[in-house]
Amino acid sequence: MDMKSFSLEGKVALVTGASSGIGLSIALGLAKAGATICFNDLNQEFVDRGIKAYADNGFTAHGYICDVTDEEGVVAMVKRIEEEVGVIDILVNNAGIIKRVPMHEMDAADFRRVIDIDLNAPFIVSKAVLPSMMKQNRGKIINICSMMSEFGRETVSAYAAAKGGLKMLTRNIASEYGMYNIQCNGIGPGYIETPMTAPLRERQADGSRHPFDAFIISKTPAERWGKPEDLQGPAVFLASEASDFINGQVIYVDGGIAAYFGKQPQ
Repeated sequence: MDMKSFSLEGKVALVTGASSGIGLSIALGLAKAGATICFNDLNQEFVDRGIKAYADNGFTAHGYICDVTDEEGVVAMVKRIEEEVGVIDILVNNAGIIKRVPMHEMDAADFRRVIDIDLNAPFIVSKAVLPSMMKQNRGKIINICSMMSEFGRETVSAYAAAKGGLKMLTRNIASEYGMYNIQCNGIGPGYIETPMTAPLRERQADGSRHPFDAFIISKTPAERWGKPEDLQGPAVFLASEASDFINGQVIYVDGGIAAYFGKQPQ
């Protein structure tokens, strides 16, 4: 096998919401493989922060202010990227939010907001890049799904509904556009060490694990949280020619949670 098939040299990648967190890590992985990175965020402050983060890692990235739920804004951003950087070869639909509220207490407006960002936005951005991918007869779309694409859990009804829908959108894009040599796959992160999850991993006053930390460790065969860097390899693979015959799949980068029934009680 020619290992050059994993190279992203000469490719343009758009990673939504990638000024920090998981999106930044995925984009850095693509950059290390040779891709030119474009990303968006909601305001100039976040865009500037992202550009600095890429520069600190040795890469020049192109940042754009764009709300991915605004179809006109997304179309304008994609047009600018094509004019200023090049046609988008790789799209990673990463931008997302979660609201942890018991379903019977959740406002319908909040439910709709999660669906809008986590499901409607990937549809909008994918729709915007597909015509050029079809014209080129190649393209890669990677949707950042979730463990909640498969499982339910208390307080995340909107998130689970959106991520379950995103799994099916992934399969439908693969079904509808595979004839154009376009592959659409998903990555389902497990529980990842990020600043957002840091409070859940802090040791208690007596030195014991936080209850949620203990719960995750008990459910994960790897017996650890994932690191943002754990997502880079799968992202590069799915963005590269090495995955040209893989379409409509979701790879769960979860340390084995989805395959594991749990430990037998002692």
